[in-house]
Amino acid sequence: MADLFDCSDPEARAAGLDAAAAAIGRGELVLIPTDTVYGVAADAFTPAAVTGLLAAKNRGRTMPVPVLIGEASTLAGLVVNLPPTATELAQAFWPGGLTLVLEHAPSLAWDLGDAEGTVAVRLPDDDVARDLLRRTGPLAVSSANRSGRPAATTAAQAVDQLGDHAAVVLDGGAREGSAASTIVDCTGPVPRVLRIGAIDVDRLRAVVPDVTD
Repeated sequence: MADLFDCSDPEARAAGLDAAAAAIGRGELVLIPTDTVYGVAADAFTPAAVTGLLAAKNRGRTMPVPVLIGEASTLAGLVVNLPPTATELAQAFWPGGLTLVLEHAPSLAWDLGDAEGTVAVRLPDDDVARDLLRRTGPLAVSSANRSGRPAATTAAQAVDQLGDHAAVVLDGGAREGSAASTIVDCTGPVPRVLRIGAIDVDRLRAVVPDVTD
C-alpha cells in the first residue's frame, strides 16, 4: 500500500514531497493533486515508468500521457518550436487548466505513447504539484483513475483506483470540480481545440481569435 501524506500539515507535506521525489527517481508511480483532478505521475524520461502508468490505468499507447511542468520557462526546452499563439495562450492561462500540444524536441529520451512526435504540456495551478515538479522536472501525469472510470477528485478516490500501483500519495484535499483541462493543438497553422474542459472556447478566442473547434 502507498504511503499517504496529508499536505495540509507543513511537516507532512515536506516529508511527502521528499518521499514522492525519491519514488519518482526510482521509477515508481505517485498519486498527486492537480488543479483539475488527482493525477498519477511518473518520470517522463523513464520509459518503463510511463509503461507502468499506462498499465496501472489499463490504458493503451494510443492515448499518449500528457506532461506537467513546474515552470512555464521549461516549455521552450521540450519543443521544436514555440508558435506565438502557443506563447500567448500559455501567458493567458498558465498556470491553469490548459494543455498545449506541440512538436517535442527529437533529442528528448522519452516514450509517452504513440504521440507521433508531439507532446501535450500543462503547467498546473496547484502548489503541491508545482513544488514536486520543481524537484523532479517534467512528469508524465494522467488522471488517477482506471480507464473508463470517473476521475478522482479526492486522494481517497485515487487510492481506491490506483493505490496498489503507487508508492506515495500526496493528499492535497478535495478538488473543487472534476473538469479536465482544455486541450489545444498548436502544431498546425491554426490552433485547434481537441477537448473542451476547464477553459471554454470563447475565453481562448479572446486571446487568440483564430482558434478553431
